[in-house]
Amino acid sequence: MIYSTQINLMKTIIYQVLPRLWGKGKFSDWDEKALGYVHDTLGADAIWYTGMIRHATGKTEKVVKGEAGSPYAIVDWYDVNPYLADDPLQRMVEFEALLGRTHAAGLRVILDFIPNHVAREYHGAKTPKGCRRLGADDDRTLHWAPENDFYYYPGQDLCLPVDADGYEESPARASGNAFTPYPDENDWYETVKLNYCDFRTGTWNKMRDVVRFWAGKGVDGFRCDMVELVPPQFMKWLIAEIKAEFPQVQFIAEVYETDKYRLYTEDVGFDLLYDKSGLYDRLRAVMAWEQGAYQITRNWQMLGDLQPRMLNFLENHDEQRLASDFFAGSPEAGYAALAVSLLLNNAPFMLYFGQEIGERGMDDEPFSGVNGRTSIFDWWTVESIQRLIRWIRNPRSGLRAEERAVLKRYRELITLSKRPAFSSGRTYDLCYCQGEGFDPERDFAFLRSDGREVWLVAAHFAPYPADLAIRIPEGVAEFLGVRALPECHYLHVGANDAGILRLL
Repeated sequence: MIYSTQINLMKTIIYQVLPRLWGKGKFSDWDEKALGYVHDTLGADAIWYTGMIRHATGKTEKVVKGEAGSPYAIVDWYDVNPYLADDPLQRMVEFEALLGRTHAAGLRVILDFIPNHVAREYHGAKTPKGCRRLGADDDRTLHWAPENDFYYYPGQDLCLPVDADGYEESPARASGNAFTPYPDENDWYETVKLNYCDFRTGTWNKMRDVVRFWAGKGVDGFRCDMVELVPPQFMKWLIAEIKAEFPQVQFIAEVYETDKYRLYTEDVGFDLLYDKSGLYDRLRAVMAWEQGAYQITRNWQMLGDLQPRMLNFLENHDEQRLASDFFAGSPEAGYAALAVSLLLNNAPFMLYFGQEIGERGMDDEPFSGVNGRTSIFDWWTVESIQRLIRWIRNPRSGLRAEERAVLKRYRELITLSKRPAFSSGRTYDLCYCQGEGFDPERDFAFLRSDGREVWLVAAHFAPYPADLAIRIPEGVAEFLGVRALPECHYLHVGANDAGILRLL
């Protein structure tokens, strides 16, 4: 018998958005109607505002990717982006007002924390009195010193792979992912790596002060970028320090090595981990016909009791859009994967803005080009997002019929995921006991129950419909704590879709 363990956390939905690309790209675009859409229409519990903290842009810095610049190249940890404000001189006041509106709408606020690197032109002009600016006390004659915030190459000038309008750096510093004064175009050449030695030196305290600053303003959580590139000892210390003062603050880790999942949850103390290298990669491989659907079973078996600590998703700013030509090809072709990612367990689920209406990410942006992603480097207008905003303000206009249909499907599945059977119930994987009428290469089936309701979910990963015969073995009802269940159910499932049936 194969089944998952009891899990008790409630289903959480996180909505990730790049505010630069929402409406006019201002804090004020996130008004009562926009926030009501996220909370009431989509049923989200938290919103991850990506790109709020001040980063390098082509307007003010020379070493940037694209004209807009990467949100992950921070130039001042104590400031927000002037371009997001209606009045740039009042930008922090406007940001604090946004925090208040978001909380009033019933949503928690998540911001990025990037511990590994800052922008090459980091200046920290808004660093508060009593806090030290990164790099201010460095001895640049040494490649490495425990007291230094950066790594230096004395006697060597930085050689960038792009024209940076005369920018000079001497001595050169190590880039975010490359220990060399000669980063190439595929490196994070617009960033410099921070130095964390295991002595709790100035870098530790400076970065702790950063998180404390934003938590003190009411930020509820931090999505921590590329934590595998900094010592876990630092992250463990940081989380303990912040939670001692702000116990409600949550930490989400971008982690890719599955064999380190338990380290980052049980030892380091992260509340949630990206399950990119687990469920996301598995579902993508199944959809591409590179793996059989039965591999989903192996994924949850690998996770075991860590399942509730995962953050499931099918899109984020790093990944290609689900509906893009590089992935599923259409939003409808992703429905089976959506049902599994959202309903298989009660791990939180993340939506990337526009995913719920089938945004394809196929625009030809100046820097990013056509790559199936929504650019984080360009000033751009995403037409489907503009239509969505018009629809939010007037449901009689805006969205196309096909976009409304996709939104309807997403809302149905998210609403279902909030029911106790899915949000806090048990999972029973049915794939091991199926026979004729069920293809383990293309089909995946499971039960969800809270002891009162029982739901059957059958996901079909093929571009043609199927009539599935789902067998339920003896002992399942006893395991779920319910009365006897019929031995077999028949479901007609559409192409790349999921059949969902309430049994009790």
